[in-house]
Amino acid sequence: MRKLKFVCLASAVALASTPAFAQEAQEAETQVINDGDIVVTANRTSSLLSKTPIAMSAVGGEDLIAAGITNPTQLEETIPNLSIVRGNGLQITIRGVTSTDGTEKGDPSAAFMVNGVYLARPQAQEVSFFDIERIEVLRGPQGTLYGRNSTAGVVNILTAQPKFELGARADVVYGNFNALNGTVVLNVPASDTLAFRVAANLDQRDNYISDGAPNDNVKLDKFKNNKSVRLSALWKPTPDLSLLLMGDYSWVKGNPTNGVPPGQFYGNITSGVRPTFDAPTYLGLDPDVARRLNNPQAQQAFRDSEERGVMGELNYSMGNLTLTYLGSYRESDRTEFSNAANGAFSADFAGTYWQTSQEVRLAYSDGPLQAQIGGYYFKEKSGIAFFLNNLLGPNTRFGFPQDPTIAENKSAFGQVTYEVVPDLRITGGVRYSHDLKSRKGQTVVDTYDSIGNSYSIGNFISRQVNQINDASRTFSEVTWRAGVDYDSPLGLVFASVSTGYKAGGFNDGCEIGTGTNCGLPAGALYYDPETLTAYEAGFKFRFSPAFRLNGTVFHYDYQGLQLSQLSDICGGPCQVTTNAAKAKIDGVELDANIQPTDRFTVRLALNWLDARYDQFTPDPVVNFAGRPLNRSPKWSWIAGLNYVVPVGEGKLVADAQTSSRSRFEVTDLANFAYFYQPAATKTDLSLTYNAPDDRFYVAGFVENLENNLVVTGASTGLFGAVTFADPRTYVSADGRWR
Repeated sequence: MRKLKFVCLASAVALASTPAFAQEAQEAETQVINDGDIVVTANRTSSLLSKTPIAMSAVGGEDLIAAGITNPTQLEETIPNLSIVRGNGLQITIRGVTSTDGTEKGDPSAAFMVNGVYLARPQAQEVSFFDIERIEVLRGPQGTLYGRNSTAGVVNILTAQPKFELGARADVVYGNFNALNGTVVLNVPASDTLAFRVAANLDQRDNYISDGAPNDNVKLDKFKNNKSVRLSALWKPTPDLSLLLMGDYSWVKGNPTNGVPPGQFYGNITSGVRPTFDAPTYLGLDPDVARRLNNPQAQQAFRDSEERGVMGELNYSMGNLTLTYLGSYRESDRTEFSNAANGAFSADFAGTYWQTSQEVRLAYSDGPLQAQIGGYYFKEKSGIAFFLNNLLGPNTRFGFPQDPTIAENKSAFGQVTYEVVPDLRITGGVRYSHDLKSRKGQTVVDTYDSIGNSYSIGNFISRQVNQINDASRTFSEVTWRAGVDYDSPLGLVFASVSTGYKAGGFNDGCEIGTGTNCGLPAGALYYDPETLTAYEAGFKFRFSPAFRLNGTVFHYDYQGLQLSQLSDICGGPCQVTTNAAKAKIDGVELDANIQPTDRFTVRLALNWLDARYDQFTPDPVVNFAGRPLNRSPKWSWIAGLNYVVPVGEGKLVADAQTSSRSRFEVTDLANFAYFYQPAATKTDLSLTYNAPDDRFYVAGFVENLENNLVVTGASTGLFGAVTFADPRTYVSADGRWR
């Protein structure tokens, strides 16, 4: 093993000598009430995490910095039964529930939100974590208050709001793979009622894949080179009225290459045949060998995209009533050039997207009754062009120009909680959702007089239209929630039954009789919504100031799973989604926090998950019944220690955490090829010095001490590739409040 090295920065960027964020410190004291409790907004109203009767986790912004977490994929080490991996954008799996369609017509199964605003495209979700107040992860369907595409749960990123105190902050992280993440924050009160906040972030690193076939004209680095800025304003003329306005802009650049051929990880792969569930040989090569890309690259791959948006939130209290309006508008421009992992062909993508969402809520709270009603509107529109170069022959481009693709949702919802006797409450909620989806486009083969790579395309000769893509359909569903919770002498006890819904959609093509060359029956063109009914019970106990214990047990009935396979129905490789399966999911989640002294804390978590197909027969001779769902390890656990040593008026904080997951499957359902990830552990260590009054800190981190390359995705065939989680990384961090 190579010797591990830590690098420490000498100091933070010097800032003007202004007072510290006293207001922010005071609010942090009220947010973190006692023994790690925190105020959350999972029920769209403020409540203590320990008093919120749902299975959820919350991580504060300071804890994110202390743990070295700078992007969503790192959250899975701290959140039970959560997996966030990079594919065509982020793929989020919660308790085995996920989505396999990351295209412009697909929807995620977990709702990803920033400040309560739903982000529809997985490609827009890998935002850098900077100037974050907290992150809330809700496990299980949230079909009443959150609604759209929350079958698996909700991930909500809540950024810091302006404070009425002058201050500034800088944080810098540097590590191996030339990783550099820097954030600067400036908070300026314009008056007693108006405050502004600006935060800027630089996020860079080299590729975790090394180039085994170097070419002076084609490079793998940098993998990520993102720049982001966020400007917010808070107007609070009275204690009962507040208006938050926020705008953000991100330049998302880098090289999107993130996979190696499956032969780097597995032998004896049953490529191109139906799975027998005989495991391929997991090679377990040296990590430096396994992550080496030995195929020459056809072109210089790169990503050159922009994300921008505005949002506003108005809150007005009228005694027992609070009116909330949350509105947003976002645009995305995506440009990507990439190569197949086998080096056989290249691909290019260009797309523009916009989305808008509008939500109005009215909340009532008086004595034993808490209630809220609301309405929601969402619309997304995109135009894209995706081409595979030289796939079907020399000097050809097989592709999918689609414009427009539209998704629209209208919802109305309400939820009531009533305290029937002291400390015993019942909750009922319902939501009606109506979805419209449509798309117009083509599947084509374009011919040119020459195609070297995407930088040297010759003259256009002809276009062959293989298929017209024209489909439109509406879907409606009523989702609901019923629950009961009780404040016992030990803490909160709760139980609920809830439902979730994800709209249906369509495949490439058009329905017979609707136009020229339209040859698909409705049953092959369209697929139905997927639905989930969840039964859940749990507790959040505090046995003493030094010992907290939380537990949840759950069962899911999962109907109409939307699964995607590859087909050649359009004259080339096309993704076809069907309601192919039913599933059952059972699980138990336990976590404990033990703090015998103010200086010493122990974190423990144990999860058991049995997520399996109940019915799935994609081929007459292949039956998936009883097989595990992807990325669903049966066992996972976390053990962490935190120890504080006073150093003068400052302190030294040592933290160690090991997480482990049992073997789990990553079957390539598109090609029916079986893959798996063996059981693996991941150990993270950190050492942080906090100066007196937390004026600055210097820290060193090492993550994935074992240097295990955990497989996050695997496929075979033309697009065959293996993607993996971060290898061993070590970084230093430095920051200061002024």
